[in-house]
Amino acid sequence: MRVSINLATRPYVELDRLLKQLRIAIAALAVLALALGVWLYFQSAKARQQQKELNALRTQEQKLLVERNTNEARLRQPGNASTLSRNQFLNTLFQRKSFSWTAVLMDLEDVLPEGVQVSSIEPVLTSSGEVTIRMRVLGQRENTVQLVRNLEKSHRFIAPRLAGEAQQTAQRNASTMGANGLPQPAAVVTGVNGLPAISGVEFEIVSGYNPLQPRVREKSAEKSEDKGDETAEVKTKPEVKKP
Repeated sequence: MRVSINLATRPYVELDRLLKQLRIAIAALAVLALALGVWLYFQSAKARQQQKELNALRTQEQKLLVERNTNEARLRQPGNASTLSRNQFLNTLFQRKSFSWTAVLMDLEDVLPEGVQVSSIEPVLTSSGEVTIRMRVLGQRENTVQLVRNLEKSHRFIAPRLAGEAQQTAQRNASTMGANGLPQPAAVVTGVNGLPAISGVEFEIVSGYNPLQPRVREKSAEKSEDKGDETAEVKTKPEVKKP
């Protein structure tokens, strides 16, 4: 029986494989560090450019504010008070003129259910251009609730809500006794537009209005017109007969 005994003070250990793996790990970390350094460099350059643009915008904003304050101070002078009031009046007039009653009535026509009558419409325009519509409608409660649901689904009206309600009686058919003892018919109550008013509850609805949303009906009408033109062209095209 043969027994091998190692009498060395430092036993031999194979480190080549371990050193090779360590070199690979160091190389991978170096590549990763290089990639992170490049990414940080470009991000820093991008951040510096954005900060530079932001500073330029702030400087421009400050210049505009100074110019605005100067113009306002000039307009507040006693000699320019009439010009300031005239400008405010013209701006208010232009703002009111920008509101399209025709567009509002067309949009209401799309969402107004049967049995509901609009008695009044009061638009409120803010200085920022936002439009709020306060309308009064007559009808039964179920139909009015359906109107609010239709307004919520519409792209034109924003966040509609009921602001109040009041009982409304209209178009009474009962007759009264006159001075001669004969029955006299009661007067028919009419609405704002001269039509017979609908009996029921008068609701006050407040809703935002967005006139910038595209109208689906206009697009469909344009498509139908285009199709009609194409059909007309096909019908009017003469037939060529070959000999």
